Amino acid sequence: MRPRLRQLVNPMLAIPRRYMPFSDAASPELPLPRLLRLSLFQVSVGMAIVLLTGTLNRVMIVELGVPAWIVALMVALPVLFAPFRALVGFRSDTHKSALGWRRIPYLWYGTLLQWGGLAFMPMALILMSGDTTGPYWVGPAAAALAFFMVGAGLHTTQTAGLALATDIAPEETRPRVVALLYVMLLVGMAGSAILFGWLLADFSKVRLIQIVQGAAVATLVINLFALWKQEVLKPHLTRHDIPRPSFREAWGDLMAGGRAGRLLVAIGLGTAGFSMQDVLLEPYGGEVLGLSVSDTTLLTAILASGSLAGFALAGRRLIRGADPCRLAAWGAVVGVFAFAAVILAAPLGSGVLFRVGTALIGFGGGLFAVGTLTAAMDLARAGGSGLALGAWGSVQATAMGLAVASGGALRDVVGGLAQSGALGPALGDASAGYGFVYHVEIALLFATLIAIGPLVRRAGTGRARKSSEFGLAEFPA
Repeated sequence: MRPRLRQLVNPMLAIPRRYMPFSDAASPELPLPRLLRLSLFQVSVGMAIVLLTGTLNRVMIVELGVPAWIVALMVALPVLFAPFRALVGFRSDTHKSALGWRRIPYLWYGTLLQWGGLAFMPMALILMSGDTTGPYWVGPAAAALAFFMVGAGLHTTQTAGLALATDIAPEETRPRVVALLYVMLLVGMAGSAILFGWLLADFSKVRLIQIVQGAAVATLVINLFALWKQEVLKPHLTRHDIPRPSFREAWGDLMAGGRAGRLLVAIGLGTAGFSMQDVLLEPYGGEVLGLSVSDTTLLTAILASGSLAGFALAGRRLIRGADPCRLAAWGAVVGVFAFAAVILAAPLGSGVLFRVGTALIGFGGGLFAVGTLTAAMDLARAGGSGLALGAWGSVQATAMGLAVASGGALRDVVGGLAQSGALGPALGDASAGYGFVYHVEIALLFATLIAIGPLVRRAGTGRARKSSEFGLAEFPA
């Protein structure tokens, strides 16, 4: 009886492993439970992003009455730290420690900055609310400091975390690890947005302070759990007597040959091309196509679904040996057609075409992001993954911040000229400003293809990674 029971139970135990999302990203060096635990640092980063760019952004403008330009300046502050991600990655590559850690100290430093900024944020909100007898500038100054601390912390945490994942994961499973890390970032953003929205349904200043304090504690707990016993001690790599290259020397070594520089140019152009619409899609749907608030709210879900599909396909193709630069180029091509669909939705008055274009923006952006990050991982020399991934992160984050800001400014300027009649009767409607931005994004994506073209390997020259059977495990949801 017992052998027959074992025959029935063993196949049932094998099913969850077979169909578990990203189960094939695991390896003997990085088992699935350890990989999932490590990826939690992306959840804390996603939570911080939602707080900075969503919840606190809205509360400061609407409930606290802070001028929009001051809030915009605060939200942009974290981007100021983005160029330093390359330096953070380099420092984690060359960190000197008697214990033998390289990445964990910077994960911890980033966690402390995130936690400190969020813990300090309630005091800044109290000062900005007017419940003080001090000068008004103290409140915005305190909030700006808190925003900068959180931004510096999330950039440091993400750079060190990605470098640690690159160190641990074998080369053949890195594409799936990259896709999983992106999905966990989306999970952190979506989950925290839903949770914050539910907790703030009955808004009060005390409730907001409690939520921000809770986010600070959650960040500390999540990141501690994520980094616990993840990095193997290697004192021979972190001895104080080992000569270390300067940052300039390491950067020159990374840029040698021109491949890394061209890849970073392509990353900047492509990221800007996909990001300028971040704050424009929902207003475009409402103002130009007449969609309801409910319909435009669903655009975020459509965009995220397209991104998840892009992550899944990218992981599948890369694990089977596809060239990451070629995959990123296909993402840019999809983006061109996506923005063309969004533009055509206005004259055709088609909400369906607009939604299809939105999904394709997410899909193309997913392919491009995973492809370029994997290419950056491939650029990393032995022990130098921190510098390569820091350079990728600094270019990506800076390009995204500048693109979002310039997208809104271009829409306002061109839209104002169109409504004043300066552009002629053919361009006098509300879609002119939006359409100009979308055309700029198409031009940026064409420039991305020009930059990334020489990096694409010829067909058949790539070294195939370990293949995996395609099933539900290929999908990230």
